[in-house]
Amino acid sequence: MATPYETLGVAKNATHKEIQKAYRKLAKLHHPDLNPGDLAAEEKFKKASAAYAILGEETNRERYDRGEIDDDGNEVMARGFQQSRGAGQSDGVFRQGTTGFADFADADDVFSSFFSGMGRGSPRARKGQDVRYKLDISLVDAAAGVSQTVALSDEVVEVRVPAGVRDGQTLRVAGKGHVGQYEGQRGDALVEIHILPHPHLGLDGDNLRAEVPITLREAVLGARVKVPTLSGNVAVTVPPNTSTGKQLRLKGKGYPNKHGGHGDMLMSLKVVLPPVADKELTEFMQTWTEGESFNPREW
Repeated sequence: MATPYETLGVAKNATHKEIQKAYRKLAKLHHPDLNPGDLAAEEKFKKASAAYAILGEETNRERYDRGEIDDDGNEVMARGFQQSRGAGQSDGVFRQGTTGFADFADADDVFSSFFSGMGRGSPRARKGQDVRYKLDISLVDAAAGVSQTVALSDEVVEVRVPAGVRDGQTLRVAGKGHVGQYEGQRGDALVEIHILPHPHLGLDGDNLRAEVPITLREAVLGARVKVPTLSGNVAVTVPPNTSTGKQLRLKGKGYPNKHGGHGDMLMSLKVVLPPVADKELTEFMQTWTEGESFNPREW
């Protein structure tokens, strides 16, 4: 059986600060609040607490070092001596108090709350675990906002997705997680949003981007062409003599932003030739001598 020193992982000449630090590390690692349902962790926490109850109080530690109490905190009686007791007398067994744990009562972090109820008669209420869920939605629904029902643990929950939600953003639905212990409140549902790719539009901050293919005729002569937006197709003007890569902008046709407005729609034009060579176009290019004088490559 491990000694209290071995349980906490400290030397016999360890200072009180070293003992406190070792126990604090083990308690944060194995505390039931951080490991709900983990019986092995709970057992390790109990053993560490019992060891600290002995070594964390100066009087108890001195008695243990003198051999007056054993590894479990029980009184060690002289060999051959049988203790008798009457009504109201102690049974001779060491009782774990909370004096040593007072060292943590004013700790400036959540760890201090672990010890706020130690030594009291009833177990402390524990909030239930949160439930995590990933929700896939389209870019159009993400921009407009939508309500969707999802199955979380033992019930179906309606999740309201606000307009302009971001990919990876987590929405909290209070009280829809696991049931708490000892009449503790229920955990929450944490819903992570995943925006599915759009076939034509890409999200770039508050802006939307799209690559718009145009014909050679449209590029040379100019044209009105339809482009996709979140609210449907709209017509834009392609100016004459347009090259691949030219960018057009539709203000306010982008993604909702946190200021209540929208970003812009940015369109990159791309000249696309027919999949099958056009004989007339080929003959024209062969006789178009002025085209030979233009060199777009200046490197």
